[in-house]
Amino acid sequence: MKTIQNNRIGFYAFVLLCFLLGNMKSIYAQNAGGIKNVVLVHGAFVDGSGWQGVYDILTKKGYHVTVTQQPLTSFEADVAAVTRIINQQDGPCILVGHSYGGAVITIAGNNPKVAGLVYIAAHAPDEGESEADNGKKHPSAYTSLIKGADGLDMIDPQRFAADFAGDLPAAKAGFMAMSQMPVADQAFHAIIHNPAWKKKPSWYMVAKADRIINPDLERLYAKRAGSKVIEIAGASHAVFASHPREVATLIVAAATEAASTPSK
Repeated sequence: MKTIQNNRIGFYAFVLLCFLLGNMKSIYAQNAGGIKNVVLVHGAFVDGSGWQGVYDILTKKGYHVTVTQQPLTSFEADVAAVTRIINQQDGPCILVGHSYGGAVITIAGNNPKVAGLVYIAAHAPDEGESEADNGKKHPSAYTSLIKGADGLDMIDPQRFAADFAGDLPAAKAGFMAMSQMPVADQAFHAIIHNPAWKKKPSWYMVAKADRIINPDLERLYAKRAGSKVIEIAGASHAVFASHPREVATLIVAAATEAASTPSK
């Protein structure tokens, strides 16, 4: 009888040991190699497919990458959609936003699972600001915005390539122009409260030939957030798709450094 009990105790102890070792291995892997979860958030007028180049590079390097598909019907709905994806991560993550997606991650980034923020030619409003108002203070070069009578905005497809994606192959820029996601105009006017970049480390990529967001506004965002900055010469607003290798490199740096960087 004692032999049976001892065998049972030994078995349960073995199971417990395996469980603890498995968890220790997972924790060690996170700390030793940096954060492995990356969430990519698209901006206005496009969907998550533009991230494919970045996704392919990061997944080949062993990162667990999730691409959001927020509806662009309201700022609140977009934050909720991104938060849903963050909550699905099995540990800390790096949250990456392009363009309007930067405003979204500025709020969604308050989630405790977010260890760092990466802005790719993106808005990063401060307390009480909106990206629409900031755009007026630092005007952009494009004039192709079409405001629909239904409250949804888009970019004139005939001018999309020149204004949004000047450094992409014509065929790819053309496809993006004709597969646009209309955006609720009110989303651009959402007032930001409790911006996450005030508490968490951030990285920023400035697109030096951006016509949608003034590069000087991008630099202002990066400077006041205390972001680590890289500037890409000749890059259009579509830098997330046209320069996937540089974008992926910045994300890897964030994932590596955020694991040992304390919150502000």
